[in-house]
Amino acid sequence: MKTRILWLFFALLFATSAIAARAADPLPSWNDTASKRSIIAFVEKATTPGSPDYVPPAERIATFDNDGTLWSEQPMYFQIVFAIDRVKALASQHPEWKTQEPFASVLKGDLKTALKGGEKALLQIVMASHAGMTTTEFENIVKDWLSQARHPKTNRLYTEMVYQPMLELLTYLRSKFFKTYIVSGGGIEFMRPWTEAVYGIPPEQVVGSSIKTKFEMRDGKPVLVRLAELDFIDDKEGKPVGINAHIGRRPIAAFGNSDGDLQMLQWTMAGQGARFALLVHHTDGEREWAYDRDSHIGRLDKALDEAHAKDWTVVDMKKDWKQIYPDK
Repeated sequence: MKTRILWLFFALLFATSAIAARAADPLPSWNDTASKRSIIAFVEKATTPGSPDYVPPAERIATFDNDGTLWSEQPMYFQIVFAIDRVKALASQHPEWKTQEPFASVLKGDLKTALKGGEKALLQIVMASHAGMTTTEFENIVKDWLSQARHPKTNRLYTEMVYQPMLELLTYLRSKFFKTYIVSGGGIEFMRPWTEAVYGIPPEQVVGSSIKTKFEMRDGKPVLVRLAELDFIDDKEGKPVGINAHIGRRPIAAFGNSDGDLQMLQWTMAGQGARFALLVHHTDGEREWAYDRDSHIGRLDKALDEAHAKDWTVVDMKKDWKQIYPDK
């Protein structure tokens, strides 16, 4: 009996110690490297009353790119996979697509030829798959796709391809009264249906690229209809513009992974007071992918040079992260 009580006591002690250790470490999936220490040092100086770098809670704005920063982006942006799947699903309604490029190649499974047309071809695919329905209909289409579609390499749902260390970072910042925003080149209405459930970031804190919408009455009910016209591209120079328009405050911390995020990080770091910029460098070819300067997706070239020159934090995914994706 005494032995059993002792075992229970030690089991309870171990469990309590583990919980306490986890509570003391806000970033348990990060190795104890310079990257992790730089994050914690910044947060502590920005949130400790009396610190010369103290930032009032209302000004604690942190912006995050999505593709390649919060979730994976290889072998192509996940929204492009969605668009291609939508083209295939709509093909029966468009017999002309059998001979019309880039749709003909998409339907044949020849994505290399389909995307040879560059931005023009991609825009055609996106507009054909993202427009012509109401905003509510599009939201339901996105949710349905995300509930079933799986990544070809990992066989995970795309919403399971998020980075565990970044989920912890989002939680840590919010525990210190930061307001966290997504600022992405991806479609704003592609992201909004799921970001709150996956990241804890509500729809109103998502900034992204958009197409035009118009108000209509359908069957006596007001709806917003998605048009096949671009409204705003939230990438590169567009990111600071989008932040200013949607948020109205300059961030004090910005997180990205590519040259498409460079201007957001530059604009963030140009402000007064405590500032923080971080790039996720994809260096892990075994657990994820390794790519940077020559990649056709998420190229990290100029931003990497500037990060080193200005002493921004650069996360080496292979060395800095104990874990990539959440446990299933």
